[in-house]
Amino acid sequence: MSNVVAIVGRPNVGKSTLFNRLIEERKAIMDDQSGVTRDRHYGMAEWNGRPFTVIDTGGYVHGSEDVFESAIRSQVQIAVDEASILIFMVDCETGLTDLDKDFANVLRSTKKPIFIAANKADNQERALMANEFYELGLPVDIYPVSSVSGSGTGELLDELVKKLPSENPEDDGQLPKISILGRPNVGKSSFVNALLGTERSIVTDIAGTTRDSINSRYKMYGKDFLLIDTAGIRKKSKVHEDVEFYSVMRSIKALEESDVCIVMVDATRGFESQDMSIIALAHKYKKGVVMMVNKWDTVEKNTSTADEWKKSIYEKLGEMTYIPIIFTSVLTKQRVFQAIELAMSAYDNLHKKISTSKLNDALLPDIEKYPPPSVKGKYIRIKYITQLPTKTPAIAFFCNLPQYIKKPYERYLENKLRSHFDFSGVPLQIFFRKK
Repeated sequence: MSNVVAIVGRPNVGKSTLFNRLIEERKAIMDDQSGVTRDRHYGMAEWNGRPFTVIDTGGYVHGSEDVFESAIRSQVQIAVDEASILIFMVDCETGLTDLDKDFANVLRSTKKPIFIAANKADNQERALMANEFYELGLPVDIYPVSSVSGSGTGELLDELVKKLPSENPEDDGQLPKISILGRPNVGKSSFVNALLGTERSIVTDIAGTTRDSINSRYKMYGKDFLLIDTAGIRKKSKVHEDVEFYSVMRSIKALEESDVCIVMVDATRGFESQDMSIIALAHKYKKGVVMMVNKWDTVEKNTSTADEWKKSIYEKLGEMTYIPIIFTSVLTKQRVFQAIELAMSAYDNLHKKISTSKLNDALLPDIEKYPPPSVKGKYIRIKYITQLPTKTPAIAFFCNLPQYIKKPYERYLENKLRSHFDFSGVPLQIFFRKK
């Protein structure tokens, strides 16, 4: 990757605060608690007309046996390998620590440009204290900054952009966005890692490991899209920590910004009310939806088990039976790539345009066979059908008395639309307008 800047350092020095300032939005979670950021977190920044990608990393701790901190170390190392420039963040308030020295030793082997950002230099006295970090022995300049107020970040960025590679990063703004959603510990991060073939997100058996929504670009087998791994969404009554509350909010925001949602369900627990809530939210925002029942390898089954599961789920979904269901095992990689195929198919259906002539040729004969029921002795005649120029599929039926068409007939027309044209995984909007 080119034009990538990684912010690295020990825990709780203000890396996420600087990350949010550089990308100009509150994307990474910030808290006084050490170790809040666990995965690499990406965002786009621009300075002096030069765009670049910023990576926020977890705090580097050497020698810890904690399951998260050991995983964070490997994540930080991956970020260092991916980046073209490193911002080594230290803390003027605390001063030089052994952890800073340990991390400086990690950076000595790299030949990439390094900038030391001495954070919390909120006044002149602390700015002078930043000189203490020359003791690290790295052949670089030190920039006193304040992530909170932005003081000193301009000088740092002025020098940083001079070291950026000449080529610009690929624009991924128009790429399809597929978010992975579900309750905690259903296998979302394992699914992303299986697709990418790398430990992109930290995976443990502890629910709530993923806290931020993490973007990854998938560019294989002729496909090119953004995968968004999100934190598990649980009921409001179960959310107690501030950090988890913000994680859930990030997941909901990721849902709003995505094109297609893969909603993962735990086969060992079945389809629960919280899964239904996530799907209903995706339906409300008019997103493409694919349901992925994971851990299918752990279920005792016979030849009809999958059909029975589908029947039971569709009964609970009600009108949302347009959602395709696939049974997978991320652990054995059973049908994981087929799940992505379904998601990309839903994306194509979301942007499908059907000509007015095709719509009329297909649907008017069906309407003639089964016209809308008359109301108060008045006959309803549908004259023609056309697709509206909206972001998601919306079909308008022009008729003489649109106000008299009832919900059951609307569902009949939607079923006919879906039988003639593939709108699998996509919610349809139907409007009746006066001719």
